[in-house]
This record gives sequence, structure tokens and C-alpha cells, in this order.
Amino acid sequence: MLRYVLARLVLVLPTLWAVATLIFLLVRVIPGDIVELRLVSGGAYVTREVIQQERVRLGLDKPLWAQYADWIAGLARLDLGTSMWTGAPVSREIAIRLELSLQLAIMATVVAVSLAIPLGVWAAVRRGTWADHLVQVFSVAGLATPSFWLGILLLLFLLSVFRWLPPMTFTPLWQDPVANLSQLIWPALAVGYRYSAVATRMTRSAMLEVLREDYVRTAWAKGLAERAVVLRHALRNALLPVVTVIGLEFAFLIGGLVVTEQVFNLNGVGKLFVDAIARRDYTLIQGLMLLVASAYVLVNVLLDLLYARLDPRIRYA
Repeated sequence: MLRYVLARLVLVLPTLWAVATLIFLLVRVIPGDIVELRLVSGGAYVTREVIQQERVRLGLDKPLWAQYADWIAGLARLDLGTSMWTGAPVSREIAIRLELSLQLAIMATVVAVSLAIPLGVWAAVRRGTWADHLVQVFSVAGLATPSFWLGILLLLFLLSVFRWLPPMTFTPLWQDPVANLSQLIWPALAVGYRYSAVATRMTRSAMLEVLREDYVRTAWAKGLAERAVVLRHALRNALLPVVTVIGLEFAFLIGGLVVTEQVFNLNGVGKLFVDAIARRDYTLIQGLMLLVASAYVLVNVLLDLLYARLDPRIRYA
């Protein structure tokens, strides 16, 4: 197992290098010039000499291969570069927003798992009954309801019924847990509901497949209690595809909550993505995309290790 883990961690480096190369090339395809956006977008007159000086200062006068070499050399030193718009280090721009997005992703995942696994198991065990139909309505409604629209409904409900709105400024959890949770619990519920709909359907499908296996029928025939058969024999073997869906959705939530963050006025990684693209901030876009790609790669490694924990038949040589 240790050898497998080390091999997977070593393979992470060339994977991220390939992703970084693709990100660099794709970002340069985006039309527009950050220098002209900064200096000319307000209608001010700026000479070509000033524009050229700014391009030299930002390193945009260099050929693409030189810009690429500088960025890769910075990544080797764990330096994501400097934002072309704000002048602050990219790592700092991301760090001050990552706490919010990471906490929101964790809370949404907790909400989703708390709903999806019990409901999916319940629907599978009670297949064809009113309980199964109710859970399927719940999951289909979650898939059909955009999280940002549900967020707007939550805000309107809180305002019209309780005359209250969540705080507009982010407070870290360790400073004031009440203020922090009163702001993030609502977007976590909105995102977690849709997230749970996907996981619920996957749990139900996986459980239905496992419940048909011979070893489950044998457990029933031996007279084991329903709780033991469902939880100990069926659920554990049905969790592999469910864990995969949950892990990939969690990685997506790190940078994919663009509209939801706008609805709840959250200054997270998703909003930073929008601002960086609107400003053509190449270095910041590269850093953000590399962050999301790293999250996917690391989540996949952790999922592989979790598979062996859930299913004893899986062995990594």
C-alpha cells in the first residue's frame, strides 16, 4: 500500500505539469488585453509608449515560451506569481478567499451526505413503495432546481417571514461561530440540496444492485436483522460509486459556486474567478485553474485510498 501511495503521489507532479501547460495556453487564447483594460477602459487617453511600458513591466512583451518558462520556474518554487491587476501575490489573493469557499464546500458536503445516504438506502430497501416514490421526487426536484434560484427563495423567505437577512460580511469561524454559520448555512443548504439529489440517486441505484447479490440473499436466509444486512453487508459495498460522486462534487465546489456566491454576496474563489476573467488577469486565472485542478487530482488520490478501506477485496500492489 505504501509503495502504491508513493507512486500515485509521484504521478501527481507530471499530471499537474501537463495541466499547468494546458492552462497557460488556454488562458492566452482569451481575447482582450489587460493593459488596455486598466489604462484605456475608463475613456482616458494614454499614449502607445505608456501602454508599451506597462506591458514591459508585466512581462507581456516577452515571447510566449519565455513567459511560460518564468511561470513554470515560479511553480517549482511554489510561487504562483503576482496578480497583474492588483499587484498582490496570487497566493495571497487566493488564500484570503479560499477559507470561505472551502468551508462552504465542506458544509454543503455534510448537508448532502446527511441527506443522500439515508434517503438513498431507505428508497432502495422500500423499492416501489410510497417512500421510494417520495425520495425520487425529492431527488428529481433537486436536480431540476438550480442552487442559486433556491438561494434566492431562501433569502426572500427569511426576509418576508422573519424580517431578517444573513450578514453581508464574512466572519471567520474561529472569530465568531454564530455570525459565521448564520451567513454560510443558507448557501450550504441551497448547494447541499442539489448536491444531495445526485448522491441520493447514486446511492439508491448502487444499493438496488447490491441487494440482488447472492451474499445479501444468504444474509437474509441466515436470519440476520434487517439493520445488519442493509448497513453491514449491503451499504458498505454500495458506497464505492457514491463516494466517487461525493468526492468529485466536493472538488467542483471549490471553484464552481460562481452564481451562488453572487446571490449570497460571498467573496469566495468563484467570484474571484469571474473578476480575474473579466480583467484578463492571466496570472490570477492560471493560479485559480491550477488550484481547482490540484483539488481534483488530490481528491482522486484520496478516493483510491478510500476504496481499499471500504472494500477489503481491493488490494494495491
